[in-house]
Formats: sequence, C-alpha cells, structure tokens
Amino acid sequence: MGSGRITSRVRTMIDQNKPCPLAGATTTTAVSRREFIKSVIASGVVVSSVAYRPATSSAQTSARAGGVERLISLNVNGQIRRVDALPQETLAMTLRYKLGLTGTKLGCDRSECGACTVLVDDIAYYSCSTLTHRVRDRVITTVEGLASESGELHPVQQAFVDELGPQCGFCTPGQVMAAVALLKDNPNPTRDEARAGMAGNLCRCGAYDHYLNGVMRAAMEV
Repeated sequence: MGSGRITSRVRTMIDQNKPCPLAGATTTTAVSRREFIKSVIASGVVVSSVAYRPATSSAQTSARAGGVERLISLNVNGQIRRVDALPQETLAMTLRYKLGLTGTKLGCDRSECGACTVLVDDIAYYSCSTLTHRVRDRVITTVEGLASESGELHPVQQAFVDELGPQCGFCTPGQVMAAVALLKDNPNPTRDEARAGMAGNLCRCGAYDHYLNGVMRAAMEV
C-alpha cells in the first residue's frame, strides 16, 4: 500500500475518532493515536538510515589527488630539511615548532613588530605572514644560520653586542636579520638610510639608537 493511501485512510479514521491500525499490520488489533504516530516516526527513521549511503564522490577523490603535498623540502641555513607543513601554515610556525629554530620569535603575529624576520633569498621577510609552501624552492636563512661553522658571530651580531643593542633580547634576532638584509642591499648606508631600513622592526625596550650604532659599526666590517 502506498504511503499516500495510508496517510489518507489514517487521517479519515483520526478525524472520526476511530482507532487506527499500524501501517502494514496483518492483524486487526487497534492502537492508540499516540502509538500510531510514534510508529510512523520510527519507521521514517529506519527508512532514512537505510537510504543513507556515505558517498565517496569522484570530486572528493580528485580533490585528494590534486591536494597540496604536505611533506616538502626546505633549504634552511644551508641544509635541506624535510618537513610536514600544512597548506596554510606560516613559515614562522614551521621554523619554530617543526624545525626547532626558536631564534625566530613570534611577537605580534600580524606583520607589525618584525620579531619573526628571516631572510628569503637574502631579502628580509616577516615569517609570520609568509606561507611555508611559498618558499619551498628558495633559500631561507634564520638567525641560527649567521654564525660561522666555528661559532664566530656574524659581523652584525658582534656589532650589536659591542654597541649594547640587545636589552631584553626578544626583538634582537629580528633586528639582526633586518640589519643583515639592509647591508646586503646597501653596504654603506647613511644613518638616515639605516634608520629607514630598520623601521619595520620594533624594540619594546627603546634601544633604537644602540641598534643603529650597531648597523653603522657592522657596515665598516662587512
């Protein structure tokens, strides 16, 4: 019997305040209106569950096939490092939490303070707003990669120490990387040029003059 005919028959019987048999019942046993409604709901749930099929569509399959490869190679500080990086993962997160290079600091996490500055092909980048997958074929340098193999500090690092640049030290790695990028682009900057070149890095301790002095000292030694 079709569901439409069952509904029509039951509705008529309910309107006439007559007992209603369960749909598909083979006996003449009458049930209450409440029991009938409960049975209809239960049968609907069963039909819905049977009709449901967890689909694996061709679109889903092709999406997985064409997805971004997560296991990638990064050239970091002269070494090829294999890392599992999510498509939306930032370089700062990868360096700190996947590769253990904690010299790259996370400050504002919105490209304002410069604490996360690293070099990508010798150009200063905010790693907190740079996707790891965007730099997979480029050369990345962090503050850990500046010192020589023998442990000798980079001229910028040594100049910052000599000029008492580091205060709390939190912004210092980013300041160092910004200064290195500046001197690679302009080996002999004026003090105003150095100030402009370092403007993207904040120092919460206010040691800007010390850092500028360090840049000018390093310019004579690089």
